[in-house]
Amino acid sequence: MPEVQLTESGRKELEARLDYLKSVRRAEIAEEIKTARGFGDLSENAEYDAARKAQAEMEGEIAEIEAQLRLAKIIHETTVTCAEIVDGVEQPQKTYTIVGTAEADLKNFRLSDESPVGSALLHAQEGETVQVLLPNGKVKHIKVYKVSR
Repeated sequence: MPEVQLTESGRKELEARLDYLKSVRRAEIAEEIKTARGFGDLSENAEYDAARKAQAEMEGEIAEIEAQLRLAKIIHETTVTCAEIVDGVEQPQKTYTIVGTAEADLKNFRLSDESPVGSALLHAQEGETVQVLLPNGKVKHIKVYKVSR
């Protein structure tokens, strides 16, 4: 698994999720398995199969989170207020937070530092207009108003 870039808040969220899975969810699933065993023949016990599947999925998630935390490189969040320029017309301003890939969430204006736009904004200066080459070959022009690191 390659290096995972996380912000400090992203690392804390992963640690909290890991703690929940290990301390709460494991016990819940163990109880579900115990209850399902009481239903009789395990070969035709749908509740038991479902509980065992949930247990396997949870253990996989625990292993994945542990690997991410082990390989994590902490990066600083960067907040950028900017406006896209389309056909010479400046669009409404938006504020994006540049985060590690594992934390990216476009709906919440959190861009990956590895995405074309995120990478360009990460290195932008206030007052600068950056040009971003998109994967489709088009160029996006973005006016940067404020950068907080």
